[in-house]
Amino acid sequence: MAEIFPFRAYRYNAARVQPAEVLTQPYDKITPAMQERYYAASPYNLIAVEKGKAEQSDNATRNVYTRARQALDSWMAAEILIPEPAPAIYAYFQQFTLPGTRENRTRRGFIALGRVEDYAAGVVHRHEHTLSGPRADRLELLRHTCAHTGQLFMLYRDPQRRMDVLLDGVAAAAPAVDLRDEYGVVHCLWPVTDPSVTQQFVAAMAGKKLVIADGHHRYETAVAYRDECRTAQGCASPSAPYEKVMMTFVNSESEGLTIFPTHRVLAGVPGFSADALLRTLAPWFDVRAFDATGVGDSARPEASGLAAFRQALLVARAQRAIGLYAGGSFRLLTLKPHTNLAALVSEVSPAQLQLDVVLLHRVILEKGLGITPEAVAQESHIRYEREMENAVSAVNNNSTQACFLLNAVAVQQVMEMALAGEVLPQKSTDFYPKMLSGIAIYRLEE
Repeated sequence: MAEIFPFRAYRYNAARVQPAEVLTQPYDKITPAMQERYYAASPYNLIAVEKGKAEQSDNATRNVYTRARQALDSWMAAEILIPEPAPAIYAYFQQFTLPGTRENRTRRGFIALGRVEDYAAGVVHRHEHTLSGPRADRLELLRHTCAHTGQLFMLYRDPQRRMDVLLDGVAAAAPAVDLRDEYGVVHCLWPVTDPSVTQQFVAAMAGKKLVIADGHHRYETAVAYRDECRTAQGCASPSAPYEKVMMTFVNSESEGLTIFPTHRVLAGVPGFSADALLRTLAPWFDVRAFDATGVGDSARPEASGLAAFRQALLVARAQRAIGLYAGGSFRLLTLKPHTNLAALVSEVSPAQLQLDVVLLHRVILEKGLGITPEAVAQESHIRYEREMENAVSAVNNNSTQACFLLNAVAVQQVMEMALAGEVLPQKSTDFYPKMLSGIAIYRLEE
C-alpha cells in the first residue's frame, strides 16, 4: 500500500521574494500570455523552470532544459530557494469561491514524498491515458533539473475524515505561506516537522491506495526516470531519491473536492444540421427545447437562457442528460429509460457506460454524426472548453457549429473506475482549483 515520507523541500525565501510573484499554475495550464506575465513578474519566477521560453539559437547544449537547471542552481546558490531545516510534511489548503456562485470551499491536503510504484503493483491507479509528447518533455526537464517542481494530485479514501481532522489541527497555527493567485484562490502552507506528528501521517497512509487526479504525465515521467536510474546503477536502491516523487494527497471524501466538466465544441462537420442530428437520436433520447432569449444582457441574449439551462442540466443529472446548443437554441437530451446501452455500444464496459462523456462520444458523436473515436483522438471535429459560456459564445460567433454541454463526473465515479483498472476518456475531469507549482520543490540532489 501507499508509502509516504517527510522531506526537506526547497521553498522560496520569503525574505527575498514575494511568493505570489514567483509561483505558477501547472505547466500544462500555462498559456503564452500567462508565460509572458510570469516572466515579467519576477526574475525568479518559476516559469523559467516550469515552462521556459525557447530561443532561436537553442541547440543540444543550450536550450530550455539547460536554462531551467541553471536557474535552479543560481537561485539556490543565492538563497532565493532555501531548504527546510528538517524533514517535513506540508499541510496545503486552498480556499476558493466556486466559479459562478457565492459558495466558498476549502480543499485540504498535504504534501509528502510518495514511493514511485508501477501501476501493476496496485498501489497507484490512473484514471486517464497519457500522450507521448508531454511525457518526453517532462522527462527531459527532470533529467536536467533533477527536481520536481509541480504537484502530483493524489486521491485517497478516508470516509471518517481522520486525516482532515489532523490537518485542521495543523492549520490552527499561522501558515508559513499565505497568498492569493490570479484566479482568487488562497493558498496556505504549514510545514510540519515534529516527528511525532509526521509519523501520524505516515501511519495513516500505510493502508491506502492512491488515484491520480492530476499529473498523469508527471507521474509516468517519475516512473521512467526511476527506471533509467536503476539501469544506470545496475540495481534498485529503495532509499534512492529517484524512488520517490512529490505528491499532494487529498481525501476523496473531502467536502472541498471539486470537479468541473469539460464541454465539447463541434466544428467542420460537413452538412451539419441540429435537426437532422436530433432525428437520428430520437430512438434513444427525449428532447426538451429551451428559449435562449429573455431578460439579461442585451449584448448576450443567450445569457439568461444559459443560466436556466445550466440549472436544468444539473437537475436532470440522474436521467443521463446532455445539453446541445446550436442555432440559438438550447436543447436538453435525456436518455430514454428503456434504452439498452449495452446493446447499442457493445464493446464498452458497464462502468464506462455510466459516464455521460461516453454517452456523448459513443452514441451522439459516433452514431449520430459519424465521428469515430479515432477522429476524436485527432481532434478532427472536436475541441474542448471548460467554461460553458465560452462554448456557447463560440457557436454564437459562428466559429463553431454546435456545442455539447455536460455535467461533471462524480469524484466517486473516478475513484471506483480507477481502482477497478478502468480509465476515463480524455478530458473527462477537470479538478478545480489547480495546485501551484513551486510552493514546494523536491530536489533529488542535495
